[in-house]
Amino acid sequence: MSFVKKHRLWSDEQNDAAIRLRRVAEESKLQTIRLSFPDQHGILRGKTLIASEALSSLENGCSITTTMLAKDTSHRTVFPVFTAGGGFGMSEMQGGSDVLMVPDPTTFKVLPWAPTTGWLLCDLHFADGRPVPFATRGLYKSALEKLSQRGYDFVAGLEVEFHIFKVTDPKMQPEHAGQPGEPPEVSLLSHGYQYLTEQRYDQMEPILELIRRDVVALGLPLRSMEVEYGPSQAEFTFQPTVGLVPADTMILFRSAVKQIARRHGYHATFMCRPRIPNVVSSGWHLHQSIVTRNGGENAFMSKLAGEPLSPFGRSYLGGLLEHARASTVFTTPTINGYKRYRSYSLAPDRAIWGRDNRGVMLRVLGGPNDKATRLENRVGEPAANPYLYMASQILSGLDGVDRSLDPGPSADTPYETKANLLPKSLREAVFALKEDPFFRNAMGTELVDYYVHIKNAEIERFQAEVTEWEQREYFEMF
Repeated sequence: MSFVKKHRLWSDEQNDAAIRLRRVAEESKLQTIRLSFPDQHGILRGKTLIASEALSSLENGCSITTTMLAKDTSHRTVFPVFTAGGGFGMSEMQGGSDVLMVPDPTTFKVLPWAPTTGWLLCDLHFADGRPVPFATRGLYKSALEKLSQRGYDFVAGLEVEFHIFKVTDPKMQPEHAGQPGEPPEVSLLSHGYQYLTEQRYDQMEPILELIRRDVVALGLPLRSMEVEYGPSQAEFTFQPTVGLVPADTMILFRSAVKQIARRHGYHATFMCRPRIPNVVSSGWHLHQSIVTRNGGENAFMSKLAGEPLSPFGRSYLGGLLEHARASTVFTTPTINGYKRYRSYSLAPDRAIWGRDNRGVMLRVLGGPNDKATRLENRVGEPAANPYLYMASQILSGLDGVDRSLDPGPSADTPYETKANLLPKSLREAVFALKEDPFFRNAMGTELVDYYVHIKNAEIERFQAEVTEWEQREYFEMF
């Protein structure tokens, strides 16, 4: 009996998808299949197998070392993996032991930029079938299950901003190696600041068209492409989808964009504020709603004139505001991302909501009997792990529903309204998470402590560096 059957890991839909996968692999004469899982940072890690090997291991999984779960953003291992419990307090994680990547056949794609290569997203399991508790896709599945038990599904649409540059020097000499390595030197594709003009779009169209072609070929629900306000900045938006799909879409989109760009001599980055002159921050706006499983009715939709949200929607909104500070470590997980939270900008700086106002954190769109009623969370950065971002939204929102939290009045002056300020740094966000017992209960102490440890390792490395600002400020003065 296979590992999948023994532990009943696949649904009927996944079993059917596996049959189709084998047929497509044969018809397309695939040579290799990439097995990947989204790590703690929302970065794909995994192995590439010869197609026949990948198909034979489809129901038994592929081993991968647990040290992949111990990495910070420099790919350094920040847990003492060779001590008892491996730094995780679990014997299964010590010594760099293996876990299994179990493919989800419903995610199967053939990569348009590598047409003899297939791709599968995987979930992590221990040898006894238990899900690995630090795997973020599994955490998001648990949040979706909590919704499902109440008779609801999560719907999300994506607005993702990012930068694309032409590579002038890839920095691939031996002396450029490091952990992390030297970033490439780049030049702009557009000067920016001609917002939504056709001229600027046409300057970036050659690479945007390459990305569009392959993203559509992947079957991702692309809706629009825009040239954003900043130099060499673009935005792609995606149609609303249900459940796991929007998070999986974000993972594959980011990975696809970077691969497609690199193959054509470009560098794409989802870093919030790249270090270039006159930069404009990139954000990731998450449009979300809750619908009933039977009938698909929008649970946020108001049926009363003058009310933008239903009582359910108002309480859900109240939950997002209640846990806004603690959840920023999931929505904005990098040191760089907190440079975006600035007053009187198109980014929020405090936990407030407003009706169709682009200065607030949570923008309420729709109204009475509008089936498209939704909440747009404008707080996230495009580097966020989508599974943690979306799980934090669902769990916070449901807490608001359970406690009938009142979000208060709409804020018409978002940078003047009195409200809890968002964290100004990743360290402040980590403290906010540690001080809010809610996420420890909702996500588990094990997961929260694990994530805090990784983020603190990142912060400590940053604080040990002497920045150019410090050199300019103090070297001559003192």
